[in-house]
Amino acid sequence: MNTNLNNVLNSIADEYRNDALIGSRNYIEIDIGKRAEALGYPELKKQYNNVNVIVPIKDPEAGMKVRIDGRTFVNYTRYEGIGVPGYVAKDAGMPHETFVPNDHMILNFVS
Repeated sequence: MNTNLNNVLNSIADEYRNDALIGSRNYIEIDIGKRAEALGYPELKKQYNNVNVIVPIKDPEAGMKVRIDGRTFVNYTRYEGIGVPGYVAKDAGMPHETFVPNDHMILNFVS
């Protein structure tokens, strides 16, 4: 179990708890490495730089959107309402469920 990685994932889940909606077609991506750096875990930034969790959101965000095939997330797990790449969940040693995406998902880009 990687406590620091769990802290990073919990930070993301807590921040978006009120905006997340399991089963939503719209989602945003959050970079694990950037969040780890902000929380003071430089070793995790190196390891998980440009690795994203996805947050299914209730309402679409303003701005650019891209339609993504849901099969992209076949190896993702669901943890506290967010979609986590399976290998990250395994590294964290956290309890999780299978993430079930829609056939097509809509990536919302936010600044």
